[in-house]
Amino acid sequence: MRSDEASPPLQQAMTNNGLLGALEACGALRRGHFLLSSGLHSPAYVQCAVLLESPARAAAAGEQIADRLRTLVPDSVLAPALGGVIIGYEVARALGVPFRFAERAGERLALRRGFELSPGERVVIIEDVVTTGKSTIETAALAESAGAVVVGIGSIIDRSAGKHGFAVPFAALLSLDLPTYDPGACPLCHDGSEAIKPGSRPQASPTK
Repeated sequence: MRSDEASPPLQQAMTNNGLLGALEACGALRRGHFLLSSGLHSPAYVQCAVLLESPARAAAAGEQIADRLRTLVPDSVLAPALGGVIIGYEVARALGVPFRFAERAGERLALRRGFELSPGERVVIIEDVVTTGKSTIETAALAESAGAVVVGIGSIIDRSAGKHGFAVPFAALLSLDLPTYDPGACPLCHDGSEAIKPGSRPQASPTK
């Protein structure tokens, strides 16, 4: 058994500042010069897939998010692919409700693979990291277009600095105040550093 498989320390690590230490220890929090999927630049990037590569860490994080959303009495969990899939599944498992994910069909998110939402179904949206909130809001709009009711949002990391614009309760395990810059005003670029694109999603225009 690996040392990170012990449940009690993990449960503690997935809350408050313990999570920051866990992110740094496993290499999920990276420092440098990054081009985010929003089109913005940042000196730091959180790759939650590295945190979630341990099933024990993923389960612990899912349980903590589920505990913060349980009072909303959701009927199901919906997450955008790809980043929200693992943590969304773990939240759904902890809540004991069905899990579904939305994926890109061209430029739009869609429910595929036979997934359906019912009118009046109470849904929580789960992400790994919220930065601008754009993909979360897009996922919520998809759910609402099917007649479902979005009752809450959860994530491992909130790096939106309160600017996500969500109209429903939002629970994140950790808020990170990591600066972001428009490419034209990025001090790292001005210093001659070249931004690298981590993650799996093509970047969008920062004006969108």
